[in-house]
Amino acid sequence: MSSAWLNDLSAWLSLHPGWLAMALFTTAFIESLAIAGIIVPGVAILFAVAVLAGETGMPLPEALLWAGLGAIAGDTASFGLGRLLQGRLTTAWPLSRYPKIISTGERFFTRHGGKSVIIGRFVGPVRPVIPLVAGALMMSWRRFLAFNIGSAIAWAPVYIFPGFLVGSALASEIRPPAHFYAVIGISLAALTAVYFVLLRFQLGLGETSRFYQWLKQWMAKYEATHRFWRLYTNQRPAREGEFPLSSFLLALGASALLLLWGQLATATHLLDGFDQATRLWFEQLRQPLLDGPFIAITLLGDPPVLIAAGALACMALVFRGYYAAAVHILVAVVATVILVWGLKSLLGVPRPDEVMDPPSSGAFPSGHTAGITLLVTLLASFVAGESRHRKRWQYYVLLSLPLVPVALSRLYLGVHWFTDVIGGLLLALAVTGAVRASYSRYDKVPLATDITVVVAAIAWAAFACGYIALSWDEAVMNFRPLG
Repeated sequence: MSSAWLNDLSAWLSLHPGWLAMALFTTAFIESLAIAGIIVPGVAILFAVAVLAGETGMPLPEALLWAGLGAIAGDTASFGLGRLLQGRLTTAWPLSRYPKIISTGERFFTRHGGKSVIIGRFVGPVRPVIPLVAGALMMSWRRFLAFNIGSAIAWAPVYIFPGFLVGSALASEIRPPAHFYAVIGISLAALTAVYFVLLRFQLGLGETSRFYQWLKQWMAKYEATHRFWRLYTNQRPAREGEFPLSSFLLALGASALLLLWGQLATATHLLDGFDQATRLWFEQLRQPLLDGPFIAITLLGDPPVLIAAGALACMALVFRGYYAAAVHILVAVVATVILVWGLKSLLGVPRPDEVMDPPSSGAFPSGHTAGITLLVTLLASFVAGESRHRKRWQYYVLLSLPLVPVALSRLYLGVHWFTDVIGGLLLALAVTGAVRASYSRYDKVPLATDITVVVAAIAWAAFACGYIALSWDEAVMNFRPLG
């Protein structure tokens, strides 16, 4: 499909904005439809239509809804087609022209099972055929629809929001603060360096590392330390003998850094200048275009949303019989709530000039940052724990990314200092490390996913969306952008 055709489509839709909803639905439907997603450049068209949606003022929830419904309908049609063509996928036209893609999809589905419906939604080479293969291999309708709807909830923002943001930016006057690109570049470089150092550190603490072997031998010399080592050593057959060294060091290191950072932030004035400079930079960044997204993001870090995630995770684990995992998650949530509340009350650090009314509590540490960090790092640790050691870093990187926008939203809205955000991050990492180290004693069976996990995830997404909708007017009213 030539770029001229895409330009003509964009021009026509700009003249007929009433068709944007149908364009989003149809493009997402075709992008998800078997084989058609290979032929039609659906990603490019979706981006172009999302740009027009943002430029013409279509509400973002409406754009996400139509795109999500189209994706669900496309995958459902592909699944039904697979059921109809069971045993004839490589012989029926036009599927017979793509035997290699079909066989790749079959291998992918055989390897990952129901999870392939979620993974395949985002993986280009197999995206158009996974629902087709799932239908042909007789996956149950109920299970498929649960995975299909759940993955579409995550797919729509990923594919629609970038284009929508570009369109909204084109329709408004963006006034970036001083040194905007330099600050963004340096921040991304620093964040990448932190990720690299932490991950290399974590990978360097595996059973095959020199430090791990040296420490194991040293601990074996004394009865008390040897008993401690054996007590926390994993007993699961596939991971028998694995000591949670990285979790213990994460808990100790984050706790030590929290004590040091807390002293610098609350008992000295060494970081005041940096706090003020960061606050001023985010004040200059505030734009009407960005207010809504950052308010929505910060609402995702509100205590009810995060506590609901923890409660649903505990219920799903208890329902599956994973009682130890559920208890440890519950302890982690309770410990974080108590520590955040206790430190805020004890230190009484005032917040920046109140942009969000009324101030709910002290500033240090950031409860939103602590909560979202605990949620994503615990999730990453449980998911990574079911994979080989050398591949765990991929889960840590991918699943920890949501904490960045929530932390930034607190700075953008002016309700926290930079030091508060770092304090919340360190506190949650300390709790995560301690909980994961403790759980190693009870980690005897693999944590397998099934429909219960998907249902819990969908229930949480529905709760989060409902909470944002109910809290939106009050949050927008309380936020007073500086003029």
